[in-house]
Amino acid sequence: MSPKAIIQRLKYFGIQWMAITDHNSMQNCPAYEMVAKNEGLYYSWGVEIQSIEEIHLLAYFDDSSSAKEFDSELYNSLLPINNDVDFWGDQVIIDENENILRVEQRALINSSQWDLNTVAEKVQAYNGLVVPAHIDAGVNSIISQLGFMPSEPELKLFGITAMLDIKSWLTEHPDFEDKVFLRASDAHYLNDIGKGYSIITVAEATVQELILAAKGVSGRKIEV
Repeated sequence: MSPKAIIQRLKYFGIQWMAITDHNSMQNCPAYEMVAKNEGLYYSWGVEIQSIEEIHLLAYFDDSSSAKEFDSELYNSLLPINNDVDFWGDQVIIDENENILRVEQRALINSSQWDLNTVAEKVQAYNGLVVPAHIDAGVNSIISQLGFMPSEPELKLFGITAMLDIKSWLTEHPDFEDKVFLRASDAHYLNDIGKGYSIITVAEATVQELILAAKGVSGRKIEV
């Protein structure tokens, strides 16, 4: 899952816009952004946050400075538990050439102390977009963890797993008929890249345009 290997696989599948959403950390975003831009791909800073309810929430940002400030707040919200290297492996921070810059000691696999509403408020305060991840999954989804879809916070876009048959799923979850979905590979291994993607019609590849596409403004749209 090195930057160069990921970008080459994305190019093979014709995927033009990407985000890396590591668990509770954006420390590797600079390396992937540099390689993506050098190879002509659009890149958004992203992270997968695990809330105190153990809900996985994707957050996307246009501005790297705002993203870094948010990442610092997120890091400080994590439970102060060290990583179990023997179980989880090393949490390495790399550069664009795959050199290891440092090893993160705090366990990124654990939850933030923020609840769902706090995550949404924090992301929006930094002009980001929050998207509940893999809402059809049996664990760590907003539905699996809460048992229902709350009315607050107001969410514009909902992530689904790479292979979900959305039409069949909607017959069992009619409350989502009017919702807009975002499909991605959620790849944890190189061979998973390309299994899921969305066709996004926007004026430019920015998170703010993605928000407008979720609203269907002026012909913008997201197709899964």
